[in-house]
Amino acid sequence: MKKIIRILSIGVLMASCTDLTENTYDVIPTEKFGSTPAQQAALIGPLYNRVGNYWPTLFWVYPSTDEMMIPTRGGDWGDGGQHVRMYTHTWDAIQDNGRFNGIWTWCYDAITAINLQLASVTEPSTVAELRALRAFFHYIALDHFGNVIIADGVSSGNPPQSTSKQVYDFIEKELLEIYPNLSETVGGAYYTRFNKFVVDMLLAKLYLNAETYTGTPQWAKVVDYTTRIIGSGKFSLPSDFFSTFSVNNQDSPEIILATAFDKTKRTGFNIQMPVLHYRQQLEFNIGNSPWNGPCAVPEFYYSFSDDDIRKNMWMVGQRYAADGTPLYDDDIPLILNPEVPALVMPGGADTRVRGARCAKYEIQKNNPLSSQDNDFVVYRLGDAILMRAEANLRLGNTAAALTDVNVIRERAGVAPYTAAQLTLNELLAERGREMAWELHKRQDLIRFGKFNDPWRFKPASPAHTKLFPIPNDQLKLNPNLKQNPGYN
Repeated sequence: MKKIIRILSIGVLMASCTDLTENTYDVIPTEKFGSTPAQQAALIGPLYNRVGNYWPTLFWVYPSTDEMMIPTRGGDWGDGGQHVRMYTHTWDAIQDNGRFNGIWTWCYDAITAINLQLASVTEPSTVAELRALRAFFHYIALDHFGNVIIADGVSSGNPPQSTSKQVYDFIEKELLEIYPNLSETVGGAYYTRFNKFVVDMLLAKLYLNAETYTGTPQWAKVVDYTTRIIGSGKFSLPSDFFSTFSVNNQDSPEIILATAFDKTKRTGFNIQMPVLHYRQQLEFNIGNSPWNGPCAVPEFYYSFSDDDIRKNMWMVGQRYAADGTPLYDDDIPLILNPEVPALVMPGGADTRVRGARCAKYEIQKNNPLSSQDNDFVVYRLGDAILMRAEANLRLGNTAAALTDVNVIRERAGVAPYTAAQLTLNELLAERGREMAWELHKRQDLIRFGKFNDPWRFKPASPAHTKLFPIPNDQLKLNPNLKQNPGYN
């Protein structure tokens, strides 16, 4: 990513460090900067930086799905059993508090910063953008924890806990109220920022999962809001599926919302580090040794047909150094094997090569640093098309659903579905192949009633695991919070 958005200049961000008794601020006070509409709009920049933690925060709970696993290989990735607990849905509210508290504090630290800035902003479009951003973080909290806090202003004391339905209603109301004041501009200064189309997508996601959150489905609204995006003419599917995930993906016409990364300026996107085998450092000529961790659940890898272009996101088979010579692990050829015989395996070269590794996001070659330049895609057109297809299928509009799904399959190079083939289960499988490792699968499995099903090395799990536990740290801080059922 070469287009890091700097809405706020360095001159504003940094003051003289000579007087170390100067006051410091979480937000910039309007008496110093922010007295004009243009200056108020400039204050948004630092708050968007918090969206950049979307990938590194949520990636580590993604092994709760049937797409990713982090097997223990000898002494590697044992980590006190936390990855096994995540995969088997046996996480513990106390033992695994840190992982869940990371999501909670990410959301509410961002919401607090937004509320502080909203207290001093009056320009309508800036207010709208900030409220949309605040709704986004409430949505993430709702999706993972259910009964959470509605933080719609700056206050002291212990805020009350709201029901999932109340949080849903708050998010919907906020987004609908601010919608008219949002921009329709795509790209340029609005790359990575919330405009009307990002809010259309956020509303569509809210409605897509409305039955989970409130008990009442909203499929027709999903169709309405995804159609706004699809019919806008602002986005298109590039013929090259992988271009949306390339190192320089900032110009992809498919991206609705991305978080901007740069290996030196806005670091943090380092998917190559956990997924690559140690010796693949030589394959891509990168400066740091990878960690040899997450891989595909074998059945998920096998769900891709050989003619599916998207299957090329998986690294399997013999690996080669950058100069073309075959790689070895100890004295055996480094042949990545998609078959994983156990969730906890002994040490050795044979187990270190187990599991298909994901290269959906292009691995940046000759990179001396740990971070990459790819922007992480939060929302994109392919997702919106499949969301509309699902909603139409659930509404009985099979022909419309079929048209949308086959647009996606045509780009993937696979045969179109017939009406008889397009069942809900098949649509979930197709969503998996298209949206693999984009951090939507947990939500999808819950919506389709599959999250607690058994899969390889995972027995059927109790229904309460569809929500994560309220972090123990937060329960200690706020006596108004009550733990989610099943974790007491």
